[in-house]
Amino acid sequence: MKPRVYLDWNATTPLRAEARAAMAAAMDVFGNPSSVHAEGRAARALVERARGQVAQALGAEGADVVFTSGATEAAALALAGRGLLSAGVEHEAVLAWCDCSLVADSQGRVAVADPGRTALQLANSETGVMQDLPAGLAVSDLTQAFGKVAFAFNWLGCDMGLVSAHKLGGPKGIGALVLRRGLDFVPQLRGGGQEMGRRAGTENLIGIAGFGAAAEAAARDLADGVWDKVAELRNILELALSAQANETIFVGNGATRLPNTLYLVTPGWKGETQVMQMDLAGFAVSAGSACSSGKLRASRTLRAMGFDDGLAACGLRVSIGPQTTQDQVLRFAEAWGAQYRKARARV
Repeated sequence: MKPRVYLDWNATTPLRAEARAAMAAAMDVFGNPSSVHAEGRAARALVERARGQVAQALGAEGADVVFTSGATEAAALALAGRGLLSAGVEHEAVLAWCDCSLVADSQGRVAVADPGRTALQLANSETGVMQDLPAGLAVSDLTQAFGKVAFAFNWLGCDMGLVSAHKLGGPKGIGALVLRRGLDFVPQLRGGGQEMGRRAGTENLIGIAGFGAAAEAAARDLADGVWDKVAELRNILELALSAQANETIFVGNGATRLPNTLYLVTPGWKGETQVMQMDLAGFAVSAGSACSSGKLRASRTLRAMGFDDGLAACGLRVSIGPQTTQDQVLRFAEAWGAQYRKARARV
């Protein structure tokens, strides 16, 4: 029996060896980072080292990186009570705080008239489509782009950015809000002076150490051209799939996309069905549609792009990474094609 193949890197990534080693070392540093004695100073040094690692990978000033429990908390810190505008292609963690009145085109691109009142992602988690961020943007979700494409926060021209460790080989449960230098906000968690008074609570030292190490390693991979090779592999997969099903829509292939992301819509073949069939065949992928309370729901992202409910329920996301091989993607294409032919034979 062949080993399973993981093709869901946009959902989460394998833990990097560098992050694992940093976390293991941090377990022996038991001091409280807020304590002034030697043990506390040792813990504080780990936090600040990781802050510098994340900042350098982001192209941001270290003092402007605020560690959080993840990108969802970072979104709440950045967006709560501000009434910003966004579009339906954004992540739920952003939409929960925004007026979803902006419109996406058929490629998932969003036109912004008032950047200072807008939250706009750099890259979409489902389609991989990337946005051109306007100068003066209030908030950008950088979660999917961080570590996969080259950018510098200081050059983007936005006030705040959201990032998460587990999307680039770090641990789950740790992320950050990055701020333009000199910008501040009203903290939500109070009771301590941690994170420069912006986020109270004893720091997650182990998670922070893992995040820093993962960010540093991710930046090194990016500079070494690792993701260029991933993009070549994604294109090989797209060609292999398109050769088997000419009715399949490859969403966003007319726009700039993340190098690892392929999102396909096959009319009449539910995304959730495809996920289950591929899972049984030994491949981990995701559907564009979501399951809520046992009821299938069309992809909000596809609907925001103008797809009707029928097509929006037929999305399948394949997201690969540096550990993915050509043999694996071609095996997936073969298995997917076999299931596609079975599905069509039943029509």
